[in-house]
Amino acid sequence: MQVLKQYLDELKKVRLLTRQEETELWYRYKTLGDLECRQKLIENYQPLVFKIAMKWRLSEFVVLDVIQEGTIGLIEAVEKYDPDKKVAFSIFASHRIYGQMVDYLKQEKVVECIPLDAPIEAEDSEKTFIDFIEDKTAEITTKIEQNYLAEQLRKAFGRLPENERLVLSGVYIDDNEPKEIAATMDKSISYIYRLQKQGIRRLRGMLSRIMGNWH
Repeated sequence: MQVLKQYLDELKKVRLLTRQEETELWYRYKTLGDLECRQKLIENYQPLVFKIAMKWRLSEFVVLDVIQEGTIGLIEAVEKYDPDKKVAFSIFASHRIYGQMVDYLKQEKVVECIPLDAPIEAEDSEKTFIDFIEDKTAEITTKIEQNYLAEQLRKAFGRLPENERLVLSGVYIDDNEPKEIAATMDKSISYIYRLQKQGIRRLRGMLSRIMGNWH
């Protein structure tokens, strides 16, 4: 498709900013209201939108719509991001971009998709996301139940404390290594693993109550 090819050609022209350049752009946009800097930040993070969109196997027509929705999420993230909180923008933005895409796919009934089979890279585990959150006393035996669980997971994820949500977003949505998240949040890697496990445990608890009431 010509439009998708043009988009990919534009992505190839994106030059990643140095940390100093990005810091300057954030300062000029957030402090001085420089809208040109705002636009440069949006353009710089377009590859992140594309990367997240590629998590689904979609037709080219749908991919373009998903990328457009993801760009809306990116723009909202740029507008709401606070550089002083010392959380990497890629982690902050990924959650909004992914959420915008999922909302669109659900609304259009294209796909129900949350990456439940992503591996958890913890020090003492090779389990997957679903291994940690599924309710062992209420086995998921039908596709209907699986879809219901995915929907409830999405809602429960939004109710997590901010730090836990950012860590889980960084690992499972943005594909960041825990050590990268630790560096951007200026925390120890053991602290990141602890937040990761706390978030999983909290999700499992919320879903256990929901599934217990449903059966």
